[in-house]
Amino acid sequence: MPALAPVVKDHDLEQLASFFRLLSDRTRLNIVMALSHGPRNVSSLCEELHLPQPTVSHHLGLLRINNILVNRRQGKQVFYALVDTMDVSDGSILQKSAGHLSVRIVRKLPSVSG
Repeated sequence: MPALAPVVKDHDLEQLASFFRLLSDRTRLNIVMALSHGPRNVSSLCEELHLPQPTVSHHLGLLRINNILVNRRQGKQVFYALVDTMDVSDGSILQKSAGHLSVRIVRKLPSVSG
């Protein structure tokens, strides 16, 4: 007889559903993947993503108020980073856990053929 799976709490499901809603936007997903390499300021994100500052700032704000990012001020610049509960491995794997559930996003690197 197979073992019964643990009961998933509504709170855990809601956390992951909220996480998926946030990442369903291409810009926010690009921002999260860029920040998986380490903290960045708005200017460097704008350059890398080829987006205007108001657009990047808007999406950073949404990610921050939903506890995906944290920010710290250094002089006139604000640096953004993924929260500690986001497990990042070498910039290619992003993992978010909620209770007994865990989501892993793996960026497949292009293969080199030769």
